[in-house]
Amino acid sequence: MEINKIYKGDCIDVINKEIDKDSVNLIFADPPYNLSGNSLNLKNNKTGGAFYKVNEDWDTYDYDDYVVFTQNWIGACHKILKDNGSLYISCTQHNIGEVLFVAKKLGFKLNNILTWYKVNAMPNITKRTYTHSTEFVCWFVKGKNWVFNYDVVKKFNPNKTKAGKDKQMRDFLDFIKLPIVQGKERLRGENGRALHPTQKPEKLLELIVKASSNENDIVLDPFFGTGTTGFIAKMFNRNWIGIENNSEYIKLAKQRLTEKNIEYV
Repeated sequence: MEINKIYKGDCIDVINKEIDKDSVNLIFADPPYNLSGNSLNLKNNKTGGAFYKVNEDWDTYDYDDYVVFTQNWIGACHKILKDNGSLYISCTQHNIGEVLFVAKKLGFKLNNILTWYKVNAMPNITKRTYTHSTEFVCWFVKGKNWVFNYDVVKKFNPNKTKAGKDKQMRDFLDFIKLPIVQGKERLRGENGRALHPTQKPEKLLELIVKASSNENDIVLDPFFGTGTTGFIAKMFNRNWIGIENNSEYIKLAKQRLTEKNIEYV
């Protein structure tokens, strides 16, 4: 097993063949949500930049196949995670049911469901549903004595007491206000369009990495995309492993991990 490396391939195959059992301290996973199939183009959207609905081949499954896929990749993660390790899974209302059921069935304990409130979410266009302004991150643990750096997370809370001291986290941890990735953090092509449709905020990953791992721990992302997890892990002195089967995303992630200025975070 090699660390600080991007493995190219299907995450289930790579984990089963290349990653040592009980070796990883923290896993962050942003799997396909199985939302693709219909396109939506709002290039003049002003809330968070040009908006294009996720419509990718890698995000399209028959429902039964999606359930099997979810069970296989979460099961593989369970095998490589240490007994005090954490698994964070990003999801929406569209796939949170499958994620919760499968993870619990495989022996994970659900500690929290974090709510990411997207302050610049796309407004309701169809006028047929409530606005989809949140995503969720399910925090699962394997075994007992999991890592949770409470004091570090308490300092991460932007809300302070009247005296300016760190506050308890009840007003922050379960409900996190962050914009959809935009500005210089957003990776864009020459046409101005986002290079990855579901790029996650670096601040969200900073919280997760600081909360549930320590320096020199191994942080793994089975759906590495453009490398946000590795980028943040490297910044805060963690080792990382990325798994990605899209060659273009791998190219972008390698550039990001070797060339990008990280001082602005």
